[in-house]
Amino acid sequence: MDRLRAYEVFVTVVNRGSFTRAADALETSPANVTRYVNELEAHLGTRLLNRTSRRLSLTEGGETLYSRCKSILDDVAETEGLVSLASVEPRGRLRINAPVTFGILHLAPLWPGFMRKYPEVELDVSLNDRVVDIVEEGYDLAIRISGTGSTSHAARKLATSRNILCASPVYLARYGYPVSPTDLLEHRCIGYSYAATGDEWQLIDRESTAHAVKVDYHMRTNNGDTARAAALGGQGVIWQPTFLVGNDLRAGTLVQVLPEYRLPDIDVLALYPSRRHLSARIRAAIDFLVDAFGDVPPWDRDGTPC
Repeated sequence: MDRLRAYEVFVTVVNRGSFTRAADALETSPANVTRYVNELEAHLGTRLLNRTSRRLSLTEGGETLYSRCKSILDDVAETEGLVSLASVEPRGRLRINAPVTFGILHLAPLWPGFMRKYPEVELDVSLNDRVVDIVEEGYDLAIRISGTGSTSHAARKLATSRNILCASPVYLARYGYPVSPTDLLEHRCIGYSYAATGDEWQLIDRESTAHAVKVDYHMRTNNGDTARAAALGGQGVIWQPTFLVGNDLRAGTLVQVLPEYRLPDIDVLALYPSRRHLSARIRAAIDFLVDAFGDVPPWDRDGTPC
C-alpha cells in the first residue's frame, strides 16, 4: 500500500463527504477510493469512517488520523513547492491555540490582515485558557501568556504586558485607597485561578524590594473578563494585565492601586514544537504577530498608567 496516497485518499473522502466525490476530485474510480480506505483501516486495525447510505462520519480514531494526515499532506505540498521553486508562499493549514481573552481582544482583529497577506494559509484557531500540549494535540503554534517562559518547546517573545493592581472609583470611594501592600489584607480581592503565584500577590517597591501579601479572595475565577467585570461593578481589587484593563485605565473606569509599586511583567510568547525545520507558514505567522505588536504593544500605548 502506498501509505501517502492512502492518506491523500482518506483526507479527500472526508473533505468531499463521499467516496464518489473523492474519486472525481482524485480522477480515479470509486472502487479504487474504497480499496485505499479499506486497506488503510486494515493496516491500522481500526475503523476510520462510519458509513451509512446517506452520510459518512469520522470515528474517534478517524478524527485523530484526519487531523494528522491533513497536516502531513500540507507539509508535503509546502515542501514540494519550496524545493521546486514553483512557489515560496506559505501554504497549508495552520493550527493555532490561544487564551480566550487575549485571542478575542488582540489576535482576532489581526487575522483578516494575515489572511489577506497569506491567502494560501488555512487558519484553524482554537481559544481556551487550558494549557494545551501542542505536540499531543496537534497544534502548530500556541500563544501563551507567561512570566516564566517555556522549557519544553521552542518559543519567541511577541510582546510584553505589564500587570496592574486596580479597582473601580466606586469601590475605592467606599473602602478607601490602600497605601501599603499589607493594606490589601483589609480589602476585597478578586483572584485569577490560573495565577502562578496563587493567592500570594508580589509587589516590588522602588528600591526593588519584593513584598509578598497573601490576600483573602472575595471571588476567584479562571477567566480574566469575569474578574474585570466584577471590578468594574465595584466588587474589589484585581491583579490583571494591561492587555485586558488598559482601556479601562485610560477611561478612568478602573483606577490603579498602589501605583508606587510594580508587579512582575508577563510575556506574550509564541510556542512551537521545534526550531528545526520550521515551516514557512509558522514562521510567517510569528513574524506577522511580532510586527503587529511592535516595540510598544497596542494595550500599553496612549498613556496607560505605569
